[in-house]
Amino acid sequence: MKIGVLSIQGAVSEHLSHIARCDVEAVPVKTKEILCEVSGLVIPGGESTTIGKLIEISGLAAPIRERAHSGTLALFGTCAGLVLLAQEVLDGTKNQPKLELMNTRVKRNAFGRQRESFETKLEVKGFTSPLVGVFIRAPIIVEAGEDVEELARLPEGIVAARQGNLLAVSFHPELTDDRRMHQLFVEMCKVI
Repeated sequence: MKIGVLSIQGAVSEHLSHIARCDVEAVPVKTKEILCEVSGLVIPGGESTTIGKLIEISGLAAPIRERAHSGTLALFGTCAGLVLLAQEVLDGTKNQPKLELMNTRVKRNAFGRQRESFETKLEVKGFTSPLVGVFIRAPIIVEAGEDVEELARLPEGIVAARQGNLLAVSFHPELTDDRRMHQLFVEMCKVI
């Protein structure tokens, strides 16, 4: 099994390292040909508008949507990736590019600017001990459909959620040594 990391922007090497440490082949994804080879795709943090435009330009957006809808591709969106997965972005730009796959409404930069970045312990559903979440200009899920399972929450809203073959988090799990979120995603990919 191969799991890819969208290699357009963000902490690509860190995600690749975490996936590889979960005993799975990790590959950078920049083309449709490589996308066809993976069971799962991590969409890393970065700038959601830029990433969205670049996946449209590169021709990756349509095959990502098609495979996600057909259940042949699992997706893991972190930070900006969460924004891209959402059906609705409340404070997006005009013509905000997004994949519109997850039944969520999100707010970008929900915790403020870069200087308001923080780390906090999170209780994640299914984990036996807290996970440290690194929040950098992080989005938040302000509303989720009944088919979306809430995995973690802060007072401001949902910061980790799952819907079928989709996993989304507001924080950056690749920036800690804790691989449990990546391992959860690997387990999701095994049933694809």
